[in-house]
Amino acid sequence: MEASIIIPAFNEEVNIPPVLDVVCTLRDDYEILVVNDGSEDKTSDIVRSYDIRVLDMPENKGKSCAMWAGVQNTSGGIILFLDADLIGLKAEHVHQLVLPIKENIADMTVGIFSSGRGFTDLAQKLTPFLSGQRGVKREILDMLDEKEWISGYGIEISLTRCVKEHDLRLLEVPLDHVTQIIKEEKLGLARGMMARLKMYWEIAKEINRV
Repeated sequence: MEASIIIPAFNEEVNIPPVLDVVCTLRDDYEILVVNDGSEDKTSDIVRSYDIRVLDMPENKGKSCAMWAGVQNTSGGIILFLDADLIGLKAEHVHQLVLPIKENIADMTVGIFSSGRGFTDLAQKLTPFLSGQRGVKREILDMLDEKEWISGYGIEISLTRCVKEHDLRLLEVPLDHVTQIIKEEKLGLARGMMARLKMYWEIAKEINRV
């Protein structure tokens, strides 16, 4: 396949079906892989019920490690990363993220939520470089070093930095009526806030990395 879709997932059995409903319609055009990042729930079983390939990691290693494992186990010249907890994703959004790279208009695309939910829209408008919906040429991923691939949520910062350092073409793509489930909704207020603080810590470490 010319393009591969990689979906890192950790304990997403409740949230991933709407994403799988969409990507399973694209299997003739895209290679699809869900990386089950050591989930403790039935994420893997849910994915298999859609007849979508899943890579089971033996333990939770974090988002960036799951993404890298996906890269190593796919073959597309274009890689599209999608979060497993998206709401409102449609096949047209996938095409919109991949087509500019396929037509050599961009080296990397970043999906920005639009007209979804106010707080997720605002967060992405303020920090578009943190979006997990990202298409990229495979050879660009080879530019990242090993430390960047173990940076957890800092991987988005690494990809954005790579664009600037190598003067690559980055295109922001509005994803109309798309949003996602936030950590506090998944885990409850206390656990969700702790997970968010961990995410911010991983991002801050990568921002400050020399």
